[in-house]
Amino acid sequence: MVPFFSGRLTAVLTLSASLLWAGLAKAEAPRPLTPEDLWQVQRPSAPVMAPDGKSALYGVSSYSMETDRGTTALHWLNLQTGQSQQLTFPASGSDSGAVWRPDGSKIAFVSRRQAERNQIFVMRMDGGEPRQLTDLPVAVSAVQWMPDGQSLVFMAQVPADFDGDFAALKAQQAEKAKSKVSAFVTENRLYRHWDRFLEQDAYPRLFRVQLTSGEVTELTPGWQRYFNIGGGISYDISPDGRHIALTANTTEPPFDDFKADVLLLQTDGSGSYVNLSADNTGRDINPVFSPDGRYLLWGRSLRNDFYADQINLLQYDLRNGQSRMLTQDFDHTPVNWQYSRNGRQIFFQADDRAMTSLFAMPARGGAIREVLRGGTNTGLAETADGRLLFVHHGLTQMPELFSVRVNGRDRRQLTQLNQALQDSIDWGKVENVTYAGANDAPVQMFVVYPPNFDASKKWPVLNLLHGGPHGFFGDTFHFRWNAQVFAAAGYITILPNFHGSTSFGQDFAISIHGDHPTKPFIDSERAIDFMLERPYVDGNRLAAAGGSYGGYLVSWIAGHTDRYQALINHAGVYNLKGQFASDTTAHRVHAYGGAPWDGMDNVLRFSPSMHAANFKTPMLIIHGELDYRVPVTQGFEIYGVYKGMGLDARLVYFPDENHWILKPNNSVFWFNEFTGWLDRYLGPGPKE
Repeated sequence: MVPFFSGRLTAVLTLSASLLWAGLAKAEAPRPLTPEDLWQVQRPSAPVMAPDGKSALYGVSSYSMETDRGTTALHWLNLQTGQSQQLTFPASGSDSGAVWRPDGSKIAFVSRRQAERNQIFVMRMDGGEPRQLTDLPVAVSAVQWMPDGQSLVFMAQVPADFDGDFAALKAQQAEKAKSKVSAFVTENRLYRHWDRFLEQDAYPRLFRVQLTSGEVTELTPGWQRYFNIGGGISYDISPDGRHIALTANTTEPPFDDFKADVLLLQTDGSGSYVNLSADNTGRDINPVFSPDGRYLLWGRSLRNDFYADQINLLQYDLRNGQSRMLTQDFDHTPVNWQYSRNGRQIFFQADDRAMTSLFAMPARGGAIREVLRGGTNTGLAETADGRLLFVHHGLTQMPELFSVRVNGRDRRQLTQLNQALQDSIDWGKVENVTYAGANDAPVQMFVVYPPNFDASKKWPVLNLLHGGPHGFFGDTFHFRWNAQVFAAAGYITILPNFHGSTSFGQDFAISIHGDHPTKPFIDSERAIDFMLERPYVDGNRLAAAGGSYGGYLVSWIAGHTDRYQALINHAGVYNLKGQFASDTTAHRVHAYGGAPWDGMDNVLRFSPSMHAANFKTPMLIIHGELDYRVPVTQGFEIYGVYKGMGLDARLVYFPDENHWILKPNNSVFWFNEFTGWLDRYLGPGPKE
């Protein structure tokens, strides 16, 4: 079905417009990437395949430096013609979470539009404007169609004592707004997350809304549990519509731990459910039904003391209750798993050696086959003709939609959202190297060179240290730590994936559990040693920078070496004792090898604050007030110590940002402060 929108003459084909601009851009000489360019990049979301597999929906987010905000519009991709068309035109905010009606005649999505909060909108695919379906005093999210196409399921957060009366809830909210008391009171261990305090006595629940009448009924009446502490929910509806499989927390207040289980919920409104994973002490997440409804596929980790524990795929037979692991011999964590359209295969993506690759395996288990490697490939969906559709990007590639055959051949670029900008950039060369790190173990590293690199001259080096620590710097187009921007500013930029990094197997990731700094520090310094063997590296112009755990490692470096001329610490941990003010504390005892009440020696030994007497290197310190993962006092404390010691330090404080810098103008300012600090102490570009 081809959408038609009368009166939408402005809805030109994205492909044609992009090709026009691409032609104009080629007339100009390529130039280095700038921080401002990052906010001109159109950011596509994961594609959502139509029921017939012949077209797909995807969101495109764009940003304005003038308004300092982003807008997301829905686009439609015709896989037969290759043409893309913009479907929705929000004046502000986002149209997101699009899902197809099972017969393909309509789509539903979430948007604020003229409402005070996000509501459900429904739109016909043969023409017409979106119609608002819900008008509730709470925001809705996570919309899915019931298999008969006559109703939709959604999630909304309501008070613990909510009885299904939304009118009464609206009146209750109005009365609460009159209160002049602002106190937050809790006895829970977990009471805030990332950049928000958890609402008191309020929990997310699932609801159903009828398409024609708009009548809303509860599916989880009386439930008082979190689905995902980050705010979302992972659930799937059975093909017969009788059950919903979902992930939910099954621990009780005060939430000393947070255990995720897979629950099988009846859709009759009773709230009755069965816990399918109660026997596992680890996490069970993201259940997906097989097309015939017989099996559930979900991810399982076995440990509850290591947040980056490897996840394996488990297949559960709903007929007999038996289950079996499918990926126990695969030393990586599958993500975004799904059955093929015919149910014979399972597709997933996984981080593998600093890249995110696509994989396939038989649905009943067996050999896992790599479909596509190179760059970052996410959000896969299967087309009617047996191809995989996905978002692809990399260190030298802005994000676009691509497709590839399931056998890994014939990769094609399907959108040209950023082609004009892509072609206008003079990209720095990227090397993928390996060197001997701690205990002489192989450590992978990307090296990004300035666009005008001349090997006959001497260049400064920027050592980028990733956060986590159980993450990695990958072959990805990063919007906050973009190595091409740093390289374009005149610095050879290296990205070592030190011990503790994920995508290199379980043993490598867990190797720093209980001792966070030792091996990563050795790895970071050997990365510099590796680079100093090259004649074009200036050993007198070295800098290290990192955020979160990377900032912790920068602070550790400050107390253990003076080889660098400048350091940059973004949202970094400085005092391990202070991290018990973080939003999450349950895993820290195990990660640090101790706690203030037991094993304090380890906490102090591995805390950068205990080595302040050795500080010498100038440090730029950046932090956001709304950072609850690494509280802002961590940045203030090391800045105060530096200034107290009479050392060079600069504080950049954002009162309206969290652990990340997310607003366009703040981001550009952040990049300029970052490179300005490097310029002050190293100087950009080559020296004879």
